[in-house]
Amino acid sequence: MQGPVEATFLVHDDVTISIRGERFRKYLTAETIQKRVREIGREIAEEYGDRKPIFIGVLNGAFIFLADLMRAAKIDCEVDFLKLSSYGEKKISSGTVTELKAVDADLKGRHVIVVEDIIDTGLSMKYLVDRLKQAEPASIKTATLLHKYEATREDVPLDFVGFRIRNLFVLGYGLDYGQVGRNLADIYILEEQHEGHASEAVEGLGNEDSSEGGQ
Repeated sequence: MQGPVEATFLVHDDVTISIRGERFRKYLTAETIQKRVREIGREIAEEYGDRKPIFIGVLNGAFIFLADLMRAAKIDCEVDFLKLSSYGEKKISSGTVTELKAVDADLKGRHVIVVEDIIDTGLSMKYLVDRLKQAEPASIKTATLLHKYEATREDVPLDFVGFRIRNLFVLGYGLDYGQVGRNLADIYILEEQHEGHASEAVEGLGNEDSSEGGQ
């Protein structure tokens, strides 16, 4: 299985946007994201085959990644959603997880894949895995597009990881700033963070399999 891609600065251009008075600069292009999503989709298809997994998407942030991932997997599967809150309109996690919507499906005996947009502290994913285990699924695995490895405090299993990133505030492709910006095809970071890390190079492929609800 290919490890998560180490994302630093893959885009060196002058494309910036302004949201809520903050300037953001492009970080991961739509093409880079889609290429990685297709790779993860193939990994899931190879692992699950005809076992018909059920994807559990964490609202709101994961819905775009989840939709693309399901199409990329090209296997029989089902989907359900739950909703947590740990960000609200802030740029950092509050550290408290609140469950706003529960899963409707019966997960007993099912192969579950929990899909997050981003893992920050790991608090939300740990909560989710512990919570869903109570439903007695046959298996639980986790998928996240982004993993802020420097911010992670909880020891949670991450089975399918798109990109490992530094402790940056990210926006676009489902990720928001105060509910704005989810519809952007690319992923952006704060301009001052870009300036602070602009000398970094792409570090290539990671070799660790190590989300955070609701940015």
